[in-house]
Amino acid sequence: MSATSDKKSPSFTQSFLPIAVCWVILLVIMAHRIYFTSVISGNNAKLTAENQNLTAENQILNAENNKLNTRNQELEAQNNNLTEQKRRENRQCKACEDGWLQHQSSCYEINNAKPPDQKTWEEARDNCRGKFSDLAVIVNEDEKKFINDNSWRSKEVKGYWIGLRVEDGRWKWIDGSNLTESSWTQPPTNGHCAISVQKEGWKSVSCGEKNGWICKNKALSV
Repeated sequence: MSATSDKKSPSFTQSFLPIAVCWVILLVIMAHRIYFTSVISGNNAKLTAENQNLTAENQILNAENNKLNTRNQELEAQNNNLTEQKRRENRQCKACEDGWLQHQSSCYEINNAKPPDQKTWEEARDNCRGKFSDLAVIVNEDEKKFINDNSWRSKEVKGYWIGLRVEDGRWKWIDGSNLTESSWTQPPTNGHCAISVQKEGWKSVSCGEKNGWICKNKALSV
Protein backbone atom coordinates (compact mmCIF):
# COMPACT_ATOMS: atom_id res chain seq x y z
CA MET A 1 0.00 0.00 0.00
CA SER A 2 2.85 2.28 0.71
CA ALA A 3 4.37 1.76 -2.85
CA THR A 4 1.11 2.69 -4.59
CA SER A 5 0.76 5.77 -2.63
CA ASP A 6 4.38 6.76 -3.58
CA LYS A 7 3.66 6.65 -7.40
CA LYS A 8 0.74 9.00 -6.96
CA SER A 9 2.71 11.34 -4.83
CA PRO A 10 3.17 15.01 -5.94
CA SER A 11 6.91 14.53 -6.51
CA PHE A 12 6.26 11.86 -9.20
CA THR A 13 3.74 14.07 -10.98
CA GLN A 14 6.14 17.03 -10.96
CA SER A 15 8.95 14.99 -12.57
CA PHE A 16 6.71 13.42 -15.24
CA LEU A 17 5.19 16.63 -16.60
CA PRO A 18 8.47 18.22 -17.83
CA ILE A 19 9.39 15.00 -19.60
CA ALA A 20 6.00 14.88 -21.29
CA VAL A 21 6.29 18.51 -22.36
CA CYS A 22 9.76 17.83 -23.85
CA TRP A 23 8.39 14.90 -25.82
CA VAL A 24 5.52 16.97 -27.12
CA ILE A 25 7.91 19.75 -28.20
CA LEU A 26 10.23 17.20 -29.83
CA LEU A 27 7.30 15.67 -31.70
CA VAL A 28 6.16 19.10 -32.88
CA ILE A 29 9.69 19.91 -34.08
CA MET A 30 9.96 16.61 -35.90
CA ALA A 31 6.55 17.12 -37.45
CA HIS A 32 7.55 20.59 -38.66
CA ARG A 33 10.83 19.26 -39.96
CA ILE A 34 9.10 16.50 -41.88
CA TYR A 35 6.59 19.01 -43.27
CA PHE A 36 9.15 21.58 -44.38
CA THR A 37 11.42 18.89 -45.81
CA SER A 38 8.48 17.65 -47.82
CA VAL A 39 7.64 21.19 -48.97
CA ILE A 40 11.27 21.95 -49.92
CA SER A 41 11.56 18.66 -51.78
CA GLY A 42 8.35 19.43 -53.65
CA ASN A 43 9.59 22.91 -54.55
CA ASN A 44 12.92 21.53 -55.70
CA ALA A 45 11.14 19.01 -57.88
CA LYS A 46 9.01 21.80 -59.38
CA LEU A 47 12.07 24.00 -59.98
CA THR A 48 13.93 21.10 -61.56
CA ALA A 49 10.97 20.38 -63.84
CA GLU A 50 10.66 24.06 -64.77
CA ASN A 51 14.40 24.27 -65.44
CA GLN A 52 14.19 21.22 -67.70
CA ASN A 53 11.25 22.79 -69.52
CA LEU A 54 13.17 26.05 -69.97
CA THR A 55 16.21 24.14 -71.21
CA ALA A 56 14.06 22.28 -73.73
CA GLU A 57 12.43 25.54 -74.87
CA ASN A 58 15.85 27.18 -75.17
CA GLN A 59 17.06 24.31 -77.33
CA ILE A 60 14.00 24.71 -79.54
CA LEU A 61 14.62 28.47 -79.81
CA ASN A 62 18.28 27.87 -80.66
CA ALA A 63 17.27 25.42 -83.36
CA GLU A 64 14.78 27.95 -84.79
CA ASN A 65 17.43 30.67 -84.62
CA ASN A 66 19.89 28.47 -86.51
CA LYS A 67 17.25 27.85 -89.16
CA LEU A 68 16.61 31.59 -89.46
CA ASN A 69 20.35 32.31 -89.72
CA THR A 70 20.70 29.68 -92.42
CA ARG A 71 17.72 31.12 -94.31
CA ASN A 72 19.14 34.64 -93.94
CA GLN A 73 22.48 33.49 -95.39
CA GLU A 74 20.66 31.85 -98.29
CA LEU A 75 18.67 35.04 -98.97
CA GLU A 76 21.83 37.16 -98.74
CA ALA A 77 23.60 34.87 -101.21
CA GLN A 78 20.62 35.09 -103.56
CA ASN A 79 20.62 38.88 -103.26
CA ASN A 80 24.35 39.03 -104.02
CA ASN A 81 23.86 36.82 -107.04
CA LEU A 82 21.01 39.02 -108.30
CA THR A 83 23.10 42.16 -107.76
CA GLU A 84 26.04 40.68 -109.65
CA GLN A 85 23.75 39.47 -112.43
CA LYS A 86 22.16 42.92 -112.71
CA ARG A 87 25.60 44.55 -112.80
CA ARG A 88 26.68 42.22 -115.59
CA GLU A 89 23.48 42.87 -117.51
CA ASN A 90 24.00 46.62 -117.20
CA ARG A 91 27.57 46.31 -118.45
CA GLN A 92 26.46 44.10 -121.30
CA CYS A 93 23.86 46.67 -122.34
CA LYS A 94 26.22 49.66 -122.17
CA ALA A 95 29.53 50.14 -123.95
CA CYS A 96 30.80 52.55 -121.27
CA GLU A 97 30.31 52.87 -117.53
CA ASP A 98 28.06 55.55 -116.05
CA GLY A 99 29.73 58.95 -116.23
CA TRP A 100 31.98 57.98 -119.16
CA LEU A 101 31.62 59.33 -122.71
CA GLN A 102 31.82 57.03 -125.72
CA HIS A 103 33.58 57.99 -128.91
CA GLN A 104 34.08 55.37 -131.59
CA SER A 105 35.55 52.30 -129.84
CA SER A 106 36.75 54.05 -126.66
CA CYS A 107 35.32 55.43 -123.43
CA TYR A 108 36.48 58.64 -121.77
CA GLU A 109 36.11 60.01 -118.25
CA ILE A 110 36.44 63.80 -118.08
CA ASN A 111 37.66 64.62 -114.57
CA ASN A 112 36.95 68.34 -114.16
CA ALA A 113 37.92 68.36 -110.49
CA LYS A 114 38.00 71.56 -108.47
CA PRO A 115 41.43 72.85 -107.28
CA PRO A 116 41.49 70.93 -103.95
CA ASP A 117 40.98 67.66 -105.84
CA GLN A 118 43.06 68.35 -108.94
CA LYS A 119 46.14 66.20 -109.53
CA THR A 120 49.65 66.21 -110.90
CA TRP A 121 50.31 64.23 -114.07
CA GLU A 122 51.55 61.18 -112.13
CA GLU A 123 48.65 61.37 -109.66
CA ALA A 124 46.17 61.62 -112.53
CA ARG A 125 47.68 58.58 -114.21
CA ASP A 126 47.47 56.59 -110.98
CA ASN A 127 43.82 57.57 -110.69
CA CYS A 128 43.08 56.31 -114.21
CA ARG A 129 44.93 53.06 -113.61
CA GLY A 130 42.79 52.49 -110.54
CA LYS A 131 39.79 52.53 -112.90
CA PHE A 132 41.29 49.99 -115.34
CA SER A 133 42.16 52.76 -117.79
CA ASP A 134 44.98 55.24 -118.46
CA LEU A 135 45.47 58.84 -119.47
CA ALA A 136 44.11 59.43 -122.96
CA VAL A 137 46.41 58.61 -125.89
CA ILE A 138 45.19 60.43 -129.01
CA VAL A 139 45.66 58.53 -132.24
CA ASN A 140 44.05 60.71 -134.94
CA GLU A 141 42.57 64.12 -135.72
CA ASP A 142 39.01 62.97 -135.08
CA GLU A 143 39.87 61.84 -131.56
CA LYS A 144 41.91 64.99 -130.99
CA LYS A 145 38.86 67.11 -131.83
CA PHE A 146 36.65 65.02 -129.53
CA ILE A 147 39.11 65.41 -126.65
CA ASN A 148 39.46 69.15 -127.28
CA ASP A 149 35.68 69.67 -127.41
CA ASN A 150 35.35 67.97 -124.04
CA SER A 151 38.29 69.72 -122.35
CA TRP A 152 35.90 72.19 -120.73
CA ARG A 153 37.74 75.23 -119.45
CA SER A 154 36.53 77.27 -116.48
CA LYS A 155 37.90 79.61 -113.82
CA GLU A 156 38.81 76.56 -111.73
CA VAL A 157 40.02 74.16 -114.44
CA LYS A 158 42.79 75.42 -116.72
CA GLY A 159 43.28 72.17 -118.63
CA TYR A 160 43.24 68.38 -118.62
CA TRP A 161 46.18 65.99 -118.51
CA ILE A 162 46.51 63.58 -121.43
CA GLY A 163 48.95 60.70 -121.84
CA LEU A 164 51.74 62.78 -123.40
CA ARG A 165 54.97 63.89 -121.71
CA VAL A 166 58.63 64.62 -122.46
CA GLU A 167 61.01 61.66 -122.19
CA ASP A 168 64.67 61.79 -123.17
CA GLY A 169 64.16 65.15 -124.83
CA ARG A 170 61.20 63.98 -126.97
CA TRP A 171 57.42 64.11 -126.69
CA LYS A 172 56.16 60.56 -126.12
CA TRP A 173 52.81 58.95 -125.50
CA ILE A 174 52.46 56.65 -122.52
CA ASP A 175 52.14 53.66 -124.87
CA GLY A 176 55.78 54.28 -125.89
CA SER A 177 55.09 55.83 -129.30
CA ASN A 178 56.63 59.15 -130.33
CA LEU A 179 54.49 62.21 -131.03
CA THR A 180 54.11 62.61 -134.79
CA GLU A 181 51.75 65.63 -134.67
CA SER A 182 53.38 68.07 -137.10
CA SER A 183 50.96 70.91 -136.30
CA TRP A 184 52.00 71.00 -132.66
CA THR A 185 55.50 72.42 -132.46
CA GLN A 186 55.98 73.35 -128.80
CA PRO A 187 59.57 72.35 -128.00
CA PRO A 188 60.06 69.46 -125.57
CA THR A 189 61.13 70.55 -122.10
CA ASN A 190 62.24 67.98 -119.55
CA GLY A 191 59.72 67.69 -116.71
CA HIS A 192 56.86 68.89 -118.90
CA CYS A 193 53.61 67.12 -119.78
CA ALA A 194 50.75 68.07 -122.08
CA ILE A 195 47.30 69.35 -121.16
CA SER A 196 44.29 69.70 -123.45
CA VAL A 197 42.39 73.00 -123.34
CA GLN A 198 39.10 73.59 -125.14
CA LYS A 199 39.50 75.82 -128.24
CA GLU A 200 43.24 76.15 -127.54
CA GLY A 201 44.52 72.64 -128.19
CA TRP A 202 47.48 71.22 -126.30
CA LYS A 203 49.80 73.12 -123.97
CA SER A 204 53.14 72.20 -122.46
CA VAL A 205 53.22 72.69 -118.67
CA SER A 206 55.18 71.33 -115.70
CA CYS A 207 54.11 67.78 -114.81
CA GLY A 208 53.96 68.86 -111.16
CA GLU A 209 51.11 71.32 -111.74
CA LYS A 210 47.60 70.43 -110.59
CA ASN A 211 44.97 70.05 -113.33
CA GLY A 212 41.95 68.04 -114.41
CA TRP A 213 42.57 64.84 -116.35
CA ILE A 214 41.04 62.57 -118.97
CA CYS A 215 41.02 58.77 -118.60
CA LYS A 216 40.51 56.43 -121.55
CA ASN A 217 39.73 52.74 -121.92
CA LYS A 218 38.33 50.44 -124.56
CA ALA A 219 34.57 50.35 -124.99
CA LEU A 220 32.74 47.05 -124.52
CA SER A 221 31.20 45.42 -127.53
CA VAL A 222 27.37 45.47 -127.38
